[in-house]
Amino acid sequence: MKRANPYPGLHKGPTKRLADGTLVTYWYAWKGGPGLCPPHAYGSPAFAAAFRDALASEKQPKPKGTFQDFLDGYQRSHGQGKGRNRSGKGFLDLSPRSQGDYRSIIEKVLEPLFGDMPLDALADPRVRKVFLDWRDKRAETAPRRAQYEFDVLRAVLSWAHDRRLILSNPVERAGTVYRGSRREIIWTDSNEARFLAVASPEMRLAYLLAVWTGQRQGDVLAMTWADYDGATIRVRQSKGGKRLPIPVAAPLKEALDAAPRVSTHILTNSAGRPWTADGFRTAWRRTSDKAGLEPVETENGPRRPANQDLRGTFVTRARSLGLGNGHIAEITGHSNAEINAILEYHYAASDPALAQETIARLEARTKSPNHAPNRAGGSGGEAGKAQENQWLGNLDSNQDRRSQSPLFYR
Repeated sequence: MKRANPYPGLHKGPTKRLADGTLVTYWYAWKGGPGLCPPHAYGSPAFAAAFRDALASEKQPKPKGTFQDFLDGYQRSHGQGKGRNRSGKGFLDLSPRSQGDYRSIIEKVLEPLFGDMPLDALADPRVRKVFLDWRDKRAETAPRRAQYEFDVLRAVLSWAHDRRLILSNPVERAGTVYRGSRREIIWTDSNEARFLAVASPEMRLAYLLAVWTGQRQGDVLAMTWADYDGATIRVRQSKGGKRLPIPVAAPLKEALDAAPRVSTHILTNSAGRPWTADGFRTAWRRTSDKAGLEPVETENGPRRPANQDLRGTFVTRARSLGLGNGHIAEITGHSNAEINAILEYHYAASDPALAQETIARLEARTKSPNHAPNRAGGSGGEAGKAQENQWLGNLDSNQDRRSQSPLFYR
């Protein structure tokens, strides 16, 4: 007789090597469920007891007339309306990865904390303090994570308010405790050389595709050989659905033409299969570790450049060559309305070389005897001459003061 499965639905996770060198296989009560091993050894009495407890808690009915209703309803939602009248993204409008991240936060954070909150409590003005105190306390040790969890809570409450399930949103205009930005995170020539020197052929091609097309990681991984005709890569962006024909630069063309076509997708792992998002991130992180990339100082502390920063690197390099926002938008897919609002804040890293060039040009202009540094040419008569002399520190009669003036360029 076939033996009954003692752990129905048990999910086997990855096997990892711990710091002491031992291998550990992770086990979960079900896919996406609570972890059992570690801390409990597989098959031990403690493991079996934890499995039974997890199933029992899952089978308990969720309370009605509580915040749990909103958490459940949000996870079944789509955005309402079309175009400008659209109320925003619902849960089902998010990407699969975002849905997984949101669901994890809802199940592991929001449900245990607020799931049994009576809906009537949301009408009490004091509930805003409850939510903000929770976020601020969390931010003391993990500001980025605290903001992400709070953003999910805000999305749930915005959904409820949009459907008039509550009269006001208690977390509206609550500010932020963390604002991530890739403004200053660009790949320097040094870090690029370090990465490419140790990268596998798969990782090297991934780097070149990202840095020469300026596309998001998910869109790069989705590129197929059918999208490439030898001169152009045609991209349909997952965010917004915009279609872009991107001319292929010579370095990228050389790499693409030399790459083996072992799959319909351009980027594959060492086994010739298309990358999963998690598998690609792991491989990229290992290559970055091996390369010893230099961290970049940011307002949130030092941070090592990542794959998603290649999109910003493309924009920054294009801007350093004097290309305008319209040129950049043709490749990245941003609308003209988004360029100034998004690119300037998130991607336009300051370039010391441009600043140095600006000062050098001003310096050269100031040395010219016929031009004031702030005008297009000529002295403009006596008034203009007086203004010029005043700006330059009266060069003819104040030799000592002139030598000390920061406005005088020798």
